[in-house]
Amino acid sequence: MTANRRAFIKKSVALSAYSIIATSGLLSLCEAKAKLLPDTPSTHSLQQTLKRLFKDQEIIASDKIDIQLPRIAVNGAAVSITVTSTLKDVESIAILVEKNPTPLAAKFELSPDLDPFVSTRLKIAESSAVLVIVETSEGFYSAGEKVIVTLGGC
Repeated sequence: MTANRRAFIKKSVALSAYSIIATSGLLSLCEAKAKLLPDTPSTHSLQQTLKRLFKDQEIIASDKIDIQLPRIAVNGAAVSITVTSTLKDVESIAILVEKNPTPLAAKFELSPDLDPFVSTRLKIAESSAVLVIVETSEGFYSAGEKVIVTLGGC
């Protein structure tokens, strides 16, 4: 009985001390802040985004990138996508949606120890092309699919 009481008192004191420290400002949560470039507007075209991200590098169409994406999305707010690749030495995978206000939907930096496999959900504003660009040590490769959205997502 005394052990339970002691454990309760210890936890109560610890919680009270943490609350006081947190409210006094000595302990703060880390904030992640996205920073837009000062000279770029919040909306870009797909070509502007490609130029900004890949600096006029040659992007080669490849059949070694597999995109699993529904052809018709009932709700554009949550469209699942899975990207895999058989390309060697994959460094990053970028997913872009052509008609979104901000075309870059996701970019994944991959460790050399990982298989080139990513899966996520996209918000797609309207029916448009989804472009996947895979960066390897040898260059940039792309594949794309068209998605028809019946309800808007963005």
